[in-house]
Amino acid sequence: MENVIDLPVRTLPIRTLMGPGPSEINPRVLQALAQPTIGHMDPAFLGLMEEVKDLLRYAFQTTNRLTFPVSGPGSAAMETCFTNLLESGDKIVVAQNGVFGQRMAEMAGRLGAQVVTIDDEWGQPVDPQKLEEALNANPDAKVVAFVHAETSTGALSDARTLAEIARRHGCLTIADTVTSLVGSPLYVDDWGLDAAYSGGQKCMSSVAGIAPITIGERALEKINKRQTPVSTWFHDLGLIDGYWSESGKRSYHHTAPVNSIFALAESLRLVKQEGLERSWERHDQVSEHLVAGLKRLGLEMMVDDASLRLSQLSVVKVPQDVDEAAVRTRLLEEEDIEIGAGLGPLAGKVWRIGLMGHSCRIENVERLLSALEKALTDLPKASASSG
Repeated sequence: MENVIDLPVRTLPIRTLMGPGPSEINPRVLQALAQPTIGHMDPAFLGLMEEVKDLLRYAFQTTNRLTFPVSGPGSAAMETCFTNLLESGDKIVVAQNGVFGQRMAEMAGRLGAQVVTIDDEWGQPVDPQKLEEALNANPDAKVVAFVHAETSTGALSDARTLAEIARRHGCLTIADTVTSLVGSPLYVDDWGLDAAYSGGQKCMSSVAGIAPITIGERALEKINKRQTPVSTWFHDLGLIDGYWSESGKRSYHHTAPVNSIFALAESLRLVKQEGLERSWERHDQVSEHLVAGLKRLGLEMMVDDASLRLSQLSVVKVPQDVDEAAVRTRLLEEEDIEIGAGLGPLAGKVWRIGLMGHSCRIENVERLLSALEKALTDLPKASASSG
């Protein structure tokens, strides 16, 4: 007979999370997460689902009926939008100014769509004039997709203007608001966004693996007129709506991540308690403190214009004589502070510093600036070839 092994609970280090996500989680949200699990069809849980939908409508600033959290990360919500709004052969214009715009284009291509891309330099917002020109050149386009807050570069695009252009050309819009929701002004209804999605682990400071989404009436009309079934069963909004809809008898679709939704509900209550405008102001104010401190250390921002720069995600250029990975390792191992590395062509060239949700606090900024100054002073300079 096999011996019984007594395995203690695995404990992990406590970190100050200042990367591109996940963000730190408020203790109230952790307490909600730890509640005993109940069934995903339990009447008490179904009531919580209604509260979550109402709170998400507040966060998105929308009255869209179909507003709920997708069971999965932000990329799953992205895929839900694309698989429902695109059919093979549909033409879509995708704005690319970073990693996540590129992901949109790849996803659309895999669905058999005709993908037209407009490209802007990494660190720059999407250029509305380029979108106008692309739609003039492609009058048969049906959808426009763009990233509101590009997490790979720290650039904030003008979602309202992009949506206005798309609508004038008869196109639906898909907006990636993974990093912007709750951290930057976002008005889904007023700006005319047809579909938007986000992630719970960013400025809402909930757990990863739960992704809010909202779908407007124009988008629903297109979905209802599809000529072919949605290509993936799990992402089919017609099926998911049967579970999340409050009208009539709910139908089983999948076992929802019950405790993750406990956590999301509590994080949304905290958002409502603080108020969206106050949350936006807090992210702006703490970001200004961070940027001023970084500049005192002689560091440059990837996005120099504050009006085009995300408050919740600052991308910082790494000096040529600094080993960026060594600095991140030093911060993590000696100070328990996590910051992010660059992605794509910015790998090894930038740090990504997040101030999202519960992580967005002055005391976190002060800790980081002190630790970063010490690391930049103490660590040996990198050779020219390693930069």
